[in-house]
Amino acid sequence: MNEKDFAELAAGAALHTLTAEDERRFRAALLEHPEWQTIVDADAASAGMLAETTATVDPPASIRSALLAQIALTPQNEVAGPDDAGRSDAAAPVRTSPDAPSAEDVPSAGSAEVAHDPTPAKPRRWVRAVFALAACLAVLVGVGVGAVALNDQLNRPASVVALQEIEAAGDAEQATVALDDGGTATAHWSASVGKAVLVADGIPTPAEGETYELWFVRGDAPVSAGVFDVDGGDATALLAGDMQAGDAIAVTVEQAGGSPTGQPTTDPVIVIPTA
Repeated sequence: MNEKDFAELAAGAALHTLTAEDERRFRAALLEHPEWQTIVDADAASAGMLAETTATVDPPASIRSALLAQIALTPQNEVAGPDDAGRSDAAAPVRTSPDAPSAEDVPSAGSAEVAHDPTPAKPRRWVRAVFALAACLAVLVGVGVGAVALNDQLNRPASVVALQEIEAAGDAEQATVALDDGGTATAHWSASVGKAVLVADGIPTPAEGETYELWFVRGDAPVSAGVFDVDGGDATALLAGDMQAGDAIAVTVEQAGGSPTGQPTTDPVIVIPTA
């Protein structure tokens, strides 16, 4: 058995489709050629990817079409049909080659001289071709799903990243106040991380041409910490600048873009003491 024939059997073994005879040949060849174990391992890994690929992510139709086209174009050995089993010698095609033996030269079925080829039929080549294409499909689907997950991970808002850093810190602190409209606002901060994040739930969307602005209030001196948007009554905002011990966190309604003077122009709608 050559390596190509073994690779065909290895693909069938990975998919658990070998007959008992092919399984015996597969095991015997592996014992004779232990260096072919790498083929077995690679096919087992590919089969594992196929098993883990779920149907929740549909591959592009073009890939499926290409796979079916490849199956159709790949040569396949003929397999005798049920009608062929009882066909008589008289119905067999007549060989026209001048070198073909005559009927008298062919040993009868009961003759001891009947030739017998001990070499079993070679496995069909299309099995490995389909296996390889299917494995590639699984990789493409897996890469697609992984790319989406990676993209989501890399494009997380800075406020979400900061909030996770704060919550993971050993000195994380938070304070919550109720809003007039029934919502809540929670300030999260950590001295070791050096960041503060405001999370609001049920906060009204500002009127057109207006925005919310954040402030660190140190004594009587407000320090602007940036503006933020509201999405469906929710907001997660990272305060710009450094928070100092004892700072209160406040929110005012300002014109779009923030206060033009650098100081609050309205009374605060949120005030969260942190000390």
